[in-house]
Order: sequence, then structure tokens, then C-alpha cells
Amino acid sequence: MTIQLYNTLTRKKEVFQPIEEGKVRMYVCGPTVYNYIHIGNTRPAIVFDTVRRYLEYSGYHVDYVLNFTDVDDKLIKVAHELGEEVEEVAERFIHAYKSDVKALGVKEATHHPRVTDSMDEIINFIDALVAKGYAYESAGDVYFKTRAFNDYGKLSHQSIDDLRSGARIQIGEKKQDPLDFTLWKEAKPGEIAWDSPWGKGRPGWHIECSAMAKQYLGETIDIHAGGQDLAFPHHENEIAQSEACNDQSFANYWMHNGYITIDNEKMSKSLGNFILAHDLIGKFDPQLIRFFILSVHYRNPINFNEALLENAKNGLDRIKNAYQNLTHRKKASLNLTEDNEKWLNKIQQFKQEFLAEMNDDFNTANAIAVIFDITKEANLYIQRKQTSTEVIEAFQTLLASLLQILGLQIEETQELVDGEIDRLIEQREQARKDRDFQLADQIRDQLKDKNIILEDTPQGPRWKRG
Repeated sequence: MTIQLYNTLTRKKEVFQPIEEGKVRMYVCGPTVYNYIHIGNTRPAIVFDTVRRYLEYSGYHVDYVLNFTDVDDKLIKVAHELGEEVEEVAERFIHAYKSDVKALGVKEATHHPRVTDSMDEIINFIDALVAKGYAYESAGDVYFKTRAFNDYGKLSHQSIDDLRSGARIQIGEKKQDPLDFTLWKEAKPGEIAWDSPWGKGRPGWHIECSAMAKQYLGETIDIHAGGQDLAFPHHENEIAQSEACNDQSFANYWMHNGYITIDNEKMSKSLGNFILAHDLIGKFDPQLIRFFILSVHYRNPINFNEALLENAKNGLDRIKNAYQNLTHRKKASLNLTEDNEKWLNKIQQFKQEFLAEMNDDFNTANAIAVIFDITKEANLYIQRKQTSTEVIEAFQTLLASLLQILGLQIEETQELVDGEIDRLIEQREQARKDRDFQLADQIRDQLKDKNIILEDTPQGPRWKRG
């Protein structure tokens, strides 16, 4: 089956066809590392990690680039307030970002370029734009001539005249046209700066990604992705810079995830609803957070509150419990062959349904619905008087593999029973056989104190963590 994805550039779903067979060049805009990331930043990290995982599952080699903006106005301001160097602040929050997203199941990028390590490439890129007449120097600053690029506005689907009506030249800016944007900033006294043909300074925000994408992936890439808020002006400006410089398309497919709101309101420090990712990870299972994010299609807005997260927990627990139930039932299963083919065909059909949903613009919400269907059928199957080890293992293999595509892990809890819990369960069973129900109840309470919930079933006792 072919993969279709929604292309922001064309505003329609398109069949995905990479430039090079079997290989995907993918660039995702990363954070400006002046603070811990908030919950809104976790969505592109999780969503596009899942896109990458599915592309890899589908047989592609994915060169995945996610950059760090490690110098800008906010970083300089925070460093000044803390009495630290910009490099110290950036390094601390790069480490924090990697730690947070790793907890959320996000794979390490193929490359994590930093602006400060790409300065030569950025300066050369700007120099090429100046030489081609797309940019100009003005008193130490360099600006891009927006009107010189005829296709400006094609990503956000806005005409340049409409954009012109709302544009203003801010105090301190030295540009010729309100629509022109900064490529290079003249350094202020005491600021971190680099030598350039236009004097000491540092790059503007938009030029960084164009230069780093070219450096690591080439002049034309397959997928460029990021949050919806980046489509304009950041990604619009990237297109203008890159295509003006390279005389070819910058990215063939543009993907943008929707916003996250908190109790249906935009997240804001002034409203007191600003949630940092590392605080949330400290309070909730990171796998649950990932599951919650993926339970809504990536292009749709998603509302967050703890009640909704608790509902998601019930769904994730249902999947985990079904897997544990299969493990428990497998111990009493036989090498039966009756009805096996029917059940194995049904399991294979579930797999095809899951893949169809993922092939349809990476619809993780519907893919998770298929997983719920699998757990429902698995629970029905293990209620039979006799079950087949082959069918049970097929259910488990499918669940584990599909969840792995989503970056979710199934913990095989039954295999993690330590000697103490195993011994207590055996003692309780012997007490019940001896009709010493008081001791049996005491052992149950002791297990409960260890956060172990014991359930008696016709096939014997089973347990799960509370």
C-alpha cells in the first residue's frame, strides 16, 4: 500500500514519492534552547518521531535532522539574567530537551545540528543571496528582498499585497521594505558575535534552517515538518531563501501539526496554564503522555487537561491488561490447530487495517482504534475453554509490533515477578488449599501494600501493578 500525506504546500493529500528510492530526507524544526520545553513542544517531537518510525517500518532509510537554535535574542537575555555564557545556557537546555523527549520515546535524530556549529554555512548562504540580488546589506544588517522572490506566500497561501498591508518597519530596523526579513544582525555591545563580510554579528532565525537543511540533506529535501505556528513566517521565509539561493524546490512535502490548548485555552504564562514537559513527565507515565498525543490526528487541535489524560490512561491500561491476560492464558493453552487458521487470518486482517490507517496521512487516532479492536477480540478469544498457543502468540506479536510503530512499549509484567512476590503468591495458594483464609487474606493485603493487585481467575491467580 502507498503512503499518502497531507501537503501544506498544496493543501491536499498526495502520494508520498521520495526523491531517492528507499531513502527519505526529513527536516524538523527544533527548539530554541533557552528554557525547558513545554507540552506544546512535545507534540511535534512525538508526532514526527512516529512518522519517522512508520517510514522506517515501511522500508525507508530516514535521514532525520532536528536542529537546535543555540543563539538568539531570548538566549542572550536569559544568559545575561543568569550571569552565564550563552553556550552554558544552551548546553544545559539541549541536554534537558534530549532527556525529556527520550523519556517520551523519541528516537535520537540522525543529526542534531546547532547554529553555532554551522556559522560558515550560514554566512556563505547569505553571501550567495547578496551576490544574486536577493539580499542587501544595510548598516551592518543584511535583509532578504521579499518582493524579489515571485512565489512568496505560496506556503501560507497569501498574496504579497495582503501581507504588505499588515507589515511595519520596527524601531531599529534598517530595511527597505516592511516585508523584508533579517538574514544577519549587527552585534550589539557585549553580545556574542561572529565575523562576517558585513561586520560582527549573528544570523537571523529563518536563515539557520535553510543553511542546515542544505548542509545535511541537500538542496531539495523530501519532508520539512514542524508546528502549525511555524508555517508563517518561518517556513515561508525558508522557502524564499532556499529557492532563491539554490534555483530549485526546497521541500516537496510540508507537514504541520496542530496546536495544543489547555482546558480549551491557549497556553500562556499569564493565564497560569503553562505546563513544562519535564514537570508533566515527573507526574505522569511518559508513555501515557505519548499515547495521549497520538490519540488525536496530528493535524487536528488537541485539548489537554488531567481528566482527559486519565481517560487516556484507561485506554492504555486496557491494551496492557489485554496483553497480560494473553500471557496468563498462554500458560494454560495447548498446541491446538482447530480454528487456528480463522483466527490467524483475522489477526492478519487487523494488521492490514492498522497499516491502512497509518498510510492515510499517519492517522494514529484511527490506528489506535484498530488496536482497541484487537484487544477486544483477544479478550474474547481467551474466554474460550480451550485456546491455542499459536493464536495467543500471534495476538501478542501483533500488539507489540504495532505499538512499537507508535513508539509505545508493552511491559511483560508477568515475566518481571521477583522472588518475593512469587513466594507470597505460592504461600497464599497453599493457605487457601489448607482453608486458612485468614492467612490468605493477610498475604493479599501484604501484596496490596506492595502495589500488587491480585486477581483470582478460573486458570489460577494473576497479578498486575496498581
